Amino acid sequence: MIERYLTFRLLRVYITLVQTGSISETARQLHLTQPTVSIQLKKLQETVGHRLYSFQQQRFVLTEAGNALYLSCQKIFACLDEFTSQLDDIDAGQSGHLKIAMVNTAQYILPKLIGPFQIRFPGIEITLEIGNREQVLQRFEQGLDDLYVFSHPPSLEHAIAEPFLVNPLVMVANSAHPLAHNERIDIRELLENRFLLREQGSATRMMFDSFLQNQGATPSHMQQLSSNEAIKVGISAGMGIGMLSQHVLDLHNSNLTVLSVEGLPLVNHWYFIARNDRYMPKTALKFLSFCQTSVEQVLGEPWRGELEGLIVRHFEHI
Repeated sequence: MIERYLTFRLLRVYITLVQTGSISETARQLHLTQPTVSIQLKKLQETVGHRLYSFQQQRFVLTEAGNALYLSCQKIFACLDEFTSQLDDIDAGQSGHLKIAMVNTAQYILPKLIGPFQIRFPGIEITLEIGNREQVLQRFEQGLDDLYVFSHPPSLEHAIAEPFLVNPLVMVANSAHPLAHNERIDIRELLENRFLLREQGSATRMMFDSFLQNQGATPSHMQQLSSNEAIKVGISAGMGIGMLSQHVLDLHNSNLTVLSVEGLPLVNHWYFIARNDRYMPKTALKFLSFCQTSVEQVLGEPWRGELEGLIVRHFEHI
């Protein structure tokens, strides 16, 4: 198989010869001696097994095989140039892949940032994995992704976390709820309602349980649902009330309302998390830098970005 013996150097000598039509000029351009060029051209013809060119009346002429090889060389070096350009883009974070795993509620936030980011950097392909807190923690431990999004970051030695957006937790009810228009509601006034809640271990559930404990309050009825959408549908249908991230609500196009409960909203934050013992691709650093400067512009009022570049600085200096 001739590909075992062909080298880029041999092909570069040949394509330069075809373009210049002169062994001496080929040697000059490639900073080689003329004997070296002649030896390499002889080796190339022996490898191919065909005569590639001739000099007729001091004029350089390609054979049919020589012309076929020249056309192939052009394609090969065009592909090589494209590959080199792709490497430059990868090194600059302009192209490549980015893998992000996030807890369920973050799906109401991240796509709003990813969309404008991909418009600006169309060469970057992003894969999103969505799961509950336990599932995303498992992915983090296995190092399956570049970035992770939590609203309650894990306290792990190999984790580096940085908040990027406030995540207010509010009490939501059907707009027909008897207390929907009250300006101040004590949590004890709601204890006879059925509370629709996320699973144990979710950040929202942990914050809710902590809030009730601090208030010394115990609900009479609680029902666990597996997703924010299920809770929203349940509240809309009058099944009960529930605590949700303000980011999941679209109060202008639903029959949901936020109850004015004393002590709420609970102030939580969205965090980007990365493993500090793993390589961080340039695409991830590019995305973090984008979020640092664009959260307010993309999400609008009243949201304010909180990234200060902690994760980016960490990986830029290792």
